Amino acid sequence: METFVQTHEAAIRLTAFFGIFAAMALWEWRAPRRALTVSKTLRWASNLGLVVLNTVLLRLLFPVAAVGLAATAATQGWGLLNQYPLSPWLAIPLAVMALDLAIWAQHVFFHAVPALWRLHRVHHADLDYDLTTGARFHPIEILLSMLIKFAVILALGPPVVAVILFEVILNGMAMFNHGNVGLPSWLDRRLRWVFVTPDMHRVHHSIAEDETNSNFGFNLSWWDRLFGTYRDQPRAGHLGMTIGIDDHRDPREVAALPGMLALPFRGAITGYAINRRRWEPPGQGEPGGQGGSGGLGQSAGSVGQNAPAGRRP
Repeated sequence: METFVQTHEAAIRLTAFFGIFAAMALWEWRAPRRALTVSKTLRWASNLGLVVLNTVLLRLLFPVAAVGLAATAATQGWGLLNQYPLSPWLAIPLAVMALDLAIWAQHVFFHAVPALWRLHRVHHADLDYDLTTGARFHPIEILLSMLIKFAVILALGPPVVAVILFEVILNGMAMFNHGNVGLPSWLDRRLRWVFVTPDMHRVHHSIAEDETNSNFGFNLSWWDRLFGTYRDQPRAGHLGMTIGIDDHRDPREVAALPGMLALPFRGAITGYAINRRRWEPPGQGEPGGQGGSGGLGQSAGSVGQNAPAGRRP
């Protein structure tokens, strides 16, 4: 398997990306979970424009991709997993789970640190929620994420095939759990014991700060359950909840590409997001703050409940 995956890496990546994108786009078209509020043409052009821009920047600035770095680490014996003669059948799933946890921790970090939240709020400022939201990240965040991934690979020493599989899973699950779709409730309940579902992650894109700061996972749902950041349902329900950030509602700012690129540099930061512990109705929170859903931390007892309050790429 390892030889096959490495030999056909490009074909596997492209087939998975375009296949999942097409399947999710068709699903959204046939059975949308929510009505869209902004022009789909404008949003898709801007969100996918960011994908193109980010891809070009990564190619220019990081000619050695994560897979190449993993190969170098294996050759040099760098990283934890390269210190032990583990079977690939054990090393690969361990590495994929470790990388998944690292992405979860990075996501929490980008919510907790004000300067990083300014970058990450480009992702959260989307006024609608569909598969293209999963690829909507500011170029600076993408570059920082790549550096973090490089550091994790050097420390962990994952097999090359694990990095390839992880990146394919990362892209595929980002499109799936950001999809404007819904699963039957019985299937959603069962799946989310292991995986992040669209309904589970949608809570994370709520305008309410305590809901935004929950359900950080993109693939495995275990980490949110383990670390106490899991929410079952949004307070207003999936059809009644508002997507986005409270004080960034102008489509020219958050749905058009120029506004999205400028968004991290707008407004002043007056308080640390991590200190904002309670949910308050829009307009009653800390003035200035993080510019909407930025605080890490929930009101007492709000996380991990299965009550109709709060659900969470």
